[in-house]
Amino acid sequence: MTSAVVERDEAADRRAANRAMAVSAAGLSVTALIEIVLALVTGSVALLGDGLHNLSDVSTSAVVFLGFWISRRPATARYPYGYERAEDLAGLGVALVIWASALFAGYESYHKLVGGAATTDAGLGMVGAALGIVGNQIVARYKLRIGRRIRSATMIADAKHSWLDAISSLGALIGLALVAAGYRWGDPVAGLAVTLFICHVGVEVTRDLVHRLMDGVDPDHLEAARTAAAGVPGVGAAEVRARWMGRTLAVEVETRLDDGLSLLDADGINAEVERAVRVAVPDAGDVHAHAHATRPAGVA
Repeated sequence: MTSAVVERDEAADRRAANRAMAVSAAGLSVTALIEIVLALVTGSVALLGDGLHNLSDVSTSAVVFLGFWISRRPATARYPYGYERAEDLAGLGVALVIWASALFAGYESYHKLVGGAATTDAGLGMVGAALGIVGNQIVARYKLRIGRRIRSATMIADAKHSWLDAISSLGALIGLALVAAGYRWGDPVAGLAVTLFICHVGVEVTRDLVHRLMDGVDPDHLEAARTAAAGVPGVGAAEVRARWMGRTLAVEVETRLDDGLSLLDADGINAEVERAVRVAVPDAGDVHAHAHATRPAGVA
């Protein structure tokens, strides 16, 4: 009965993730194309870079979608733990896009600063930048809400990327406002400032994803699981290990049982430990308890 409930929740989570990726890609495509057209009309390199960056997010969404699709595949003899970590690898793809965006924005801003063409019709460009801010904020909030609900580190990273794009659009807006005020250097200088911010977010996203791929787990999760397992009648001591597999926190519990318990008792205690850990750690997906008899005194 319990496995059926988990399966229905998993299917709903995947549908929500796929819907979020599709809606985000459509919204960013429209926003980016409008920005690029206005950039070509005004000659604003900051707006052009922002539009191309937003357009690259469509490919980012495709990478995330591919990660979710691959992670659905069942376990095989070659991959006995399944393919759920494909979601985390997709998250690294998101990080690579962020760093590529930083390089592109920095190059274009420097080129414009040292002798690029003048920007015309700054007011029209400012409209495009404002559209980029609004579009990215809507997409970022939507993906962040879905990512937190389904506990997807990859989608949360992608939401941060979209939020970053809103800041990028703000930088383009400030630069165009300076151009409109008569400061020609405003466009490229704002672009360089945005580049630094992109690098900052890139460091944060990369650090979080590497932490996940290196099996980093919140110590509070381990302590809560250990306390819950040790509180089950018949358990003398418990050791806990855990690792993230995509959106699933897999928990392994090694217990030492009180003396005099039978193998049948051990099976019942294992089941009770698994239930207790799931209650204590809501993020826990797969929980496996292994019981061992307490060693007699003097036995190594």
